[in-house]
Amino acid sequence: MRIIDILNQQKPAFSFEFFPPKNEIGFWDLFRTAQSLKPLDPSYISVTYGAGGGTRRKTVDLVQRIRNDVGIETMAHLTCVGADKREIADVLDQLKTGGIENVLALRGDPPAGQSEFVATEGGFRFASELVSFIKDRYDFCIGAACYPEKHPEAASHEKDIENLKRKVDAGVDFLITQLFFDNTDFDRFRDRIAGAGITVPIVAGIMPIQSVSQVKRFTQMCGAKIPAGLLQKIEAVEDDVEAVRHVGTYHATEQCQSLIDNGVTGIHFYTLNKSTATRAIYQQIKPSVPVHCVESESSQA
Repeated sequence: MRIIDILNQQKPAFSFEFFPPKNEIGFWDLFRTAQSLKPLDPSYISVTYGAGGGTRRKTVDLVQRIRNDVGIETMAHLTCVGADKREIADVLDQLKTGGIENVLALRGDPPAGQSEFVATEGGFRFASELVSFIKDRYDFCIGAACYPEKHPEAASHEKDIENLKRKVDAGVDFLITQLFFDNTDFDRFRDRIAGAGITVPIVAGIMPIQSVSQVKRFTQMCGAKIPAGLLQKIEAVEDDVEAVRHVGTYHATEQCQSLIDNGVTGIHFYTLNKSTATRAIYQQIKPSVPVHCVESESSQA
């Protein structure tokens, strides 16, 4: 099923993001995790695409297995990194053959050791070019990323919105935000893009904090900020992993509930392949979820 149709039918829609493991044991652990999520009835699951395309094959395999064997709708991430148009078309052909209908089209981050994105010869420079390529040749439902606190490479909020409008006009069906921790940033961003004439649905990306060093690294990479009060709370218990998770889970639960109360289209959980926090949050914000489905920790892939 196309995700745009899911978003139009379910409000809010709930989805989970995983990344493909590097080995076969991790692959099957993650597949079992996806099976364990079936009783939670997520709207869809997305699988990321490793820097440089290193996990390209695993992404294709996972989305196909989860959709066809587990019965949960899926979306494959696809980036411009380390691939030319022919290689990207090959991946899209594999997804189409496997019955996948949804793609998240991203420019992608520079590979490890590189500070700037450099387009592959014969490839794409921008996500908007990738979106246009997919739209012209295939019938996928296309998602794309957006940044409530602006893309870290954008010169200004205005330039960021201009770039986003270009991407949406190329054929994007819906947007998923980068992680954020202050709903005020999301509300302001939603107003900005509405003012720019961007009307596609926006899904809020939420990442429960599980590690202080990890969240600081992520926010530095993506240009997000940690509100001062939240940062003070997690730093106060930095050496206690469970306490950090508790603070992070509580904050994310409050975020999600506020977003739902304000009519958010969907919530997309960045799980980092761990389900304890997201399951706990899901139990709080979706009372219909059976208690037995949220008590056990899934395997870390």
